[in-house]
Formats: sequence, structure tokens, C-alpha cells
Amino acid sequence: MTEPQLSVRSAKARDLAHALAKRTGQPINKLVEQALEHFDLELRQSTARRPEDVLWDLMAEGRRAVPAGATSAHDDFYDENGLPK
Repeated sequence: MTEPQLSVRSAKARDLAHALAKRTGQPINKLVEQALEHFDLELRQSTARRPEDVLWDLMAEGRRAVPAGATSAHDDFYDENGLPK
């Protein structure tokens, strides 16, 4: 009995698959299986995370964009009496 076929109409996917097959010596079907298994595992791990872990990651990512020495005091918006400038 023949195995079911998967057809992907993408020149980029074809080129990547052939290049990887040539570099690794593995058949394309095995490379595709490994790539899909890897992606599936990655998705399962990311969805198993707690919401607060995602929040911490987002905060860390946002903090990287802030220049060194920056604060959130906003002192430059207020005068010495605490009134808006």
C-alpha cells in the first residue's frame, strides 16, 4: 500500500528542501517530517507557558528598547511645586 502524499506548491519550500537534502543527505520526506515535528513541539511548549511568563517576556522585550538611564519619573513635565510645566 502506498503512503498518502503531501503536496506543497511553493518554490521557496522546494528550494529549501532540496538544499537541506543535499547538505544532510536525508530524503526530503524525512526532513519535512522533522521540521513539522519540531514546529509542533515548539508550539506545544509555547502554549503550555503560564500567562505571567508571557507577560514577563513582553516586559523584558519592551525594556530592551528603552535607553540606558531612562526613568519613568516624568520630572521634566512638572515644576518644583509638582505642577505641570
